[in-house]
Amino acid sequence: MDNSEKNVCIVGASGLLGSNVLKEALAKGYKVNGTVRDVNAPDKATFLNALPNADQNLRLFESEMADTESFDNALSNVDCVFITCLIPVYKGPTGKPAREMDDEQGYEEIIMPTVNGCLNILKSTARQGVKNVVICSSTSSTNPVPPVPIKNELDHWSDENEQCRAKKYTSATKTVMEKAAIKFAAENGQRLSIILPTGMYGPVILPEHMKGNPHSWLKILIDGEEPRHKKIPNDSTSMSHLHDLAALFLAAYENPKASGRYYGVYESWHWQDIYAELQKIFPNMKMPEPITEPAVEPTGFDFSRRDSLGVQMRDIPTMIRETVDWIKTEPFKLQ
Repeated sequence: MDNSEKNVCIVGASGLLGSNVLKEALAKGYKVNGTVRDVNAPDKATFLNALPNADQNLRLFESEMADTESFDNALSNVDCVFITCLIPVYKGPTGKPAREMDDEQGYEEIIMPTVNGCLNILKSTARQGVKNVVICSSTSSTNPVPPVPIKNELDHWSDENEQCRAKKYTSATKTVMEKAAIKFAAENGQRLSIILPTGMYGPVILPEHMKGNPHSWLKILIDGEEPRHKKIPNDSTSMSHLHDLAALFLAAYENPKASGRYYGVYESWHWQDIYAELQKIFPNMKMPEPITEPAVEPTGFDFSRRDSLGVQMRDIPTMIRETVDWIKTEPFKLQ
């Protein structure tokens, strides 16, 4: 069966990741149902409908994560659903930062809305007989206590109770959500893959995605303004290219043996190395103050499972340069 005979659904099709998964699926010839909150929103639907092959192969549906029945039409007769709408939540409905909450409020306002939203989507998949599910989560669910030099997706989990004690309710959300999704999929005979990314570089589909990092702070450097940090953080960060990440999502679906958790990053670099790379691109940039203490070791990963999906990942210098070069083209200038 060729791809044109298969329907897939992307929940959160207008998001940073979802729109790139959508673009990849359309490029591979799939018929795609995409869910958005408002199909008539010109700042979203217009750009999605302008993607190559969208005129023939894309249908948009209105769905809301809190309403499980709102997904039924979009999930009817699809072979796989990609859940890309579970974005990090850092504030409650009143604007109170997650880090200032106690456990009761953290669970009620930060953790459970996302967990219940994921389960609402999965309940609809079960009703519609969808047997293949790919969910976007985060590497924040793979930080064991105590830390390990090289972590992997199978053995290493964050402890949601430890995360809550540290007021990291946003990170705890991913840990709790993944465990709930794994349990649901096992009970309903679904093949579930979970992709674990962090920083996402590369071209974006919607202008609003330029407002988030890393695109916003790279644009600041292009404009000759001060860098993101006053002092280089003594920390590392993991990175991936959006096109590679989208390819991982499709590969997890297309490989019938794929299931479980997969890292969605190339690797992790210390911030001083990232700034050194940026200085190669912007020789005249104002550098943040250097660290004065010994540099921490970057997070170490075992990528054997990620690599089993067969996706060639761009290295960090390449993804930074490609992102900077793309932003310089001012892709949304006429919008």
